[in-house]
Amino acid sequence: MIKILFICHGNICRSPMAEFVMKDLVEKEGLAEEFFIASSATSREEIGNPVHHGTRNKLAQYGISTKGKYAVQMTKKDYNAYDYLIGMEQWNIQNILKIVGSDPKKKVHRLLDFSENPRDIADPWYTGDFDRTYEDVLEGCKALLNHILKENQK
Repeated sequence: MIKILFICHGNICRSPMAEFVMKDLVEKEGLAEEFFIASSATSREEIGNPVHHGTRNKLAQYGISTKGKYAVQMTKKDYNAYDYLIGMEQWNIQNILKIVGSDPKKKVHRLLDFSENPRDIADPWYTGDFDRTYEDVLEGCKALLNHILKENQK
């Protein structure tokens, strides 16, 4: 089973969007039972809060529900529990590394580092642009899934 943890600052906008977009992609590919996908925060600011209404509304446009998801914080133990720890921006990566200590197994990546155009995913909490965030997350999730499928063919 391939285990992926998507991570952002508060776990209410980008990382849950990535979690549920990736779950939708693997479900549509008939691969859902081969993956465990979750999301978490590097901060404690939003712990226990539901997914931001902007993310919920954007995903609902595609028939994707976030029901039952509440923000949680990642821990050092997550490093050994997951195959991929995927941040949304470089700042997330720095905070992930502060939490886990180091990345000897090269598990920590930005989501869009798997795409043809590596870059940060802007935080819609600040930009208000959930459309752009969705487009970036979808691009990154598709690229990550392609990467994983190619890796597992070897």
